[in-house]
Amino acid sequence: MASHAFIKLVGGSIQQHITVDEVENLFHYYKEITNKTGQQLNFAYESSAFPYECRQTDGYLSLTSEERGYAKMYVGIGEAGDEHPSFLQITLPSDSKYGDRNKANEFSKFLAKKLKGELTLFNGRKMYFYKR
Repeated sequence: MASHAFIKLVGGSIQQHITVDEVENLFHYYKEITNKTGQQLNFAYESSAFPYECRQTDGYLSLTSEERGYAKMYVGIGEAGDEHPSFLQITLPSDSKYGDRNKANEFSKFLAKKLKGELTLFNGRKMYFYKR
């Protein structure tokens, strides 16, 4: 059974609406900063930190990996209406692996922190990254 995490953009968020291209840019930024961390530590950290290939398909991002312990995950954007803010949905399909769950938690926290949103984790717990 698939599991989901949600990042809701709220009034305290940096922006109220987001596109798939902007999310893809955030993943590229994530790869860039982890690569710099690896350079500082003299360690090839980039492939471990982001073991996925990011493809845009039909309005969502498909993250697939050939690395051992990883398979795939999806990131989509939802709109609750014109007047309501956007939300991001991170989906782990039923055939995802243990590494996908860990990376999905890491990525969802990173995205929520950058966007200052409200994160609902896979276990239903909420984390707030905006000033309340």
